[in-house]
Amino acid sequence: MQSETLLHLVNFSILLVCMVLKFPQIFVLLRAKSTTGISLKSLVLELIGYIVFITYAMYYDYPSPTYLEYPILIAQDAVLLLLILFYSGRLQDSLVYGVIFVVGWRLLTVQKWIIDFAMSLCTLISAASKFAQLQCLWRSKDSGQVSALTWALATYTCATRIYTTIATTGDMQVLVRFMVMTLLNLWVLLSVLHYRRTSPSRSSIKAD
Repeated sequence: MQSETLLHLVNFSILLVCMVLKFPQIFVLLRAKSTTGISLKSLVLELIGYIVFITYAMYYDYPSPTYLEYPILIAQDAVLLLLILFYSGRLQDSLVYGVIFVVGWRLLTVQKWIIDFAMSLCTLISAASKFAQLQCLWRSKDSGQVSALTWALATYTCATRIYTTIATTGDMQVLVRFMVMTLLNLWVLLSVLHYRRTSPSRSSIKAD
């Protein structure tokens, strides 16, 4: 009974965190009107990973509390994508991205082997999104408008999902995914904090 209560509390905390997870990054972008330090490639890959994961979870009828935050994260990432495209002068590309995401999502469940294969690549896709962000930071040596709070919250949600996965489905693919994502999210967070201290423009960047 205690373990069930703990599981419910952890799931609820994850949902609460994810409801505001991207807000710090959105607010930073709106305030700065600049995408310095933010990788568009990272965001697109992250969206793909989210879509694959929630489709897989729904296809195999996993308990809804184990993936309930993903529609919220996808919606927030969509807002971020529009803001990045807008401030980069590429808002016209939003329609192309929208069509690709919708068509890709529909194709995932055409055959069972497709969703299984996509899920086998999901960890690599999500990991690639983190490395794309890290690469952007390494090249610019400036965390710019990257929100440290958003990455800290992302680290928390992935770390707690390790526990919920073990306690519910025990799916090894999902478990490995969350373990890898926890480490990579933490790596990005530490990089953001590092470049925030060493960036020449740090005096003009407010804490987020």
